[in-house]
Amino acid sequence: MLHGQWQDRTSKLDRYRPYLEQRIAEGCTNLSILHRELQERRARCAYSTLRDYVHPLRPGRRPAASRPPMARPPSPREATRWIMSHPDHLRDDDRLRLKTLLARSPELTATTAHVRTFATLMTNREGERLRGWIADVCADQQCGLASFAAGLITDLDAVVFGMSTEWSSGPVEGRVNDLKALKRSMFGRAKLPLLRKRLLLIAASRRP
Repeated sequence: MLHGQWQDRTSKLDRYRPYLEQRIAEGCTNLSILHRELQERRARCAYSTLRDYVHPLRPGRRPAASRPPMARPPSPREATRWIMSHPDHLRDDDRLRLKTLLARSPELTATTAHVRTFATLMTNREGERLRGWIADVCADQQCGLASFAAGLITDLDAVVFGMSTEWSSGPVEGRVNDLKALKRSMFGRAKLPLLRKRLLLIAASRRP
């Protein structure tokens, strides 16, 4: 249902396909001979690449061009992005592909529902509902979020408070990233006084 690499793509042997089809039609199916002949024509390809390319061209096999086009399955990264995005922010084609994907997997459908509920709690700062969300996730055998929910229990009070307040650690994280970027840009040779001065200058330049 999901895979990370799409296989129906162009090949560097496409330009030699008429020659390969001609040689196979003449009865030459020896891959070593075909590989040597392609090298004489300055084709740079591995033996395994030629083997996979010639396989559907052999006698008795349907030509690749006559096969009906296959719909490209989504990669795990694409499916994750669709699930993590707000439904209103998805394009129409992505929304349709996600709907098709969820129709094939009850487990993924349950996971998507819990993820979007969690996103609603964070957006609306409804931290008081987090305990109920954790209970629902732990009781749902179809989704794979039980370990994540159990991890929240270890520091539940802090998580609930973080999801209920309007304060954020984003500015602090931004300053930390600024400091790391400065250190990398100066190859780690800058002393504390220079780093402090440059960091304050950057902070001052970002003030409204």
